[in-house]
Amino acid sequence: MKRRILLGLGAVVLLAVVGFFAFGPAMVERGMNKVDGLPLIEVSDEARTLHDSLTIVDLHSDTLLWNRDLLDQSDRGHVDLPRLQQGNVALQVFSSVTKTPRGQNYDANGADTDNITPLVIAQLQPVRTWGSLLERSLYHAQKLDRAVQGSGNQLVSIRGRDDVAGLLGRRAVKNNGTGVLFSAEGLQSLEGDIDNLDTLYAAGMRMAGLTHFFDNELAGSMHGLEKGGLTDMGRETVKRMEAMGMIVDIAHCSHQCVSEILAMATRPVVSSHGGVQATCEVNRNLTDEEIRGVAATGGIIGVGYWEGAVCDTSPRATAKAMKHIRDLVGIEHVALGSDYDGAVTVRFDTSELTQVTQALLDEGFSEEEIRAAMGGNAVRVIGEGLVPQ
Repeated sequence: MKRRILLGLGAVVLLAVVGFFAFGPAMVERGMNKVDGLPLIEVSDEARTLHDSLTIVDLHSDTLLWNRDLLDQSDRGHVDLPRLQQGNVALQVFSSVTKTPRGQNYDANGADTDNITPLVIAQLQPVRTWGSLLERSLYHAQKLDRAVQGSGNQLVSIRGRDDVAGLLGRRAVKNNGTGVLFSAEGLQSLEGDIDNLDTLYAAGMRMAGLTHFFDNELAGSMHGLEKGGLTDMGRETVKRMEAMGMIVDIAHCSHQCVSEILAMATRPVVSSHGGVQATCEVNRNLTDEEIRGVAATGGIIGVGYWEGAVCDTSPRATAKAMKHIRDLVGIEHVALGSDYDGAVTVRFDTSELTQVTQALLDEGFSEEEIRAAMGGNAVRVIGEGLVPQ
């Protein structure tokens, strides 16, 4: 009898463990990557026709973090290939998130805790990724490469300037294919060794932010404890990135870090995802001085769709932030930066990007301005930032 009880308890525990690994990560994602279900704005035939003719580029999504097949349409999260196609996205930048602090907030976070390690283990990722931030990024690169290889030529890897031109030519002739570019949400994945930048580049990384939600060996974060500027390693990293053809992203950098990057930049700089202080006074958003600084490099500012970026989830709030950038420094510096699948709540997923096109029309943007803001500017900057392969 005792043996049967023990066997029964063992079976219950085993089922609980299996259930945790099978369903736990999906439950976590459902609670973090939400669509709020509030009313969408009505999309006109004019907006739909225009949208179908656009070259749309989104500068930031964290989809690689989650245990989903990028090629299959999912009932959770915000981005996958079918939804990219439904939204007419020409190029999606996929970021590698390797570490986030417990109790994550916009004000102050230390670097001594990590939310991602339990997720990595729960998703049964390779053991090499459990204790190494570099290996987590390399694993994300492999996930993206496998998706490209299994997509039947529907996903196109963007690693060099020629790849951008090839993607645009293909879409002009065949009206299909979505480009994917690999980036980093903070270069803590270098693990203190600047030569690991070459490793990440070889794995396909072509854009990177220096920091995420905490200060690291390269620079201070806007959400860190010290919020300092670039370290010596950070300055050398920026120089190496520009020399090798890796685009520098200032998202999440402290104000001092942003100022110092803009002062030394020789190529266009991007702010991949966020907003502007003028329409949403949140500390992660750019001041007018910083907007002018990005513009001076020839760079772009990707505006998001979540409350922390635009103080609302309405596409009209996104359009107002984009309008401020246009009015301050010119339409050529406006871009999209959704932060989809980045633990954000939004009004619409990537299949419904007509919401942004309609909001820009309603805000008085011309067709030419919408083409630039929705992707034309990003194509230009990515082309200028990469090198021939």
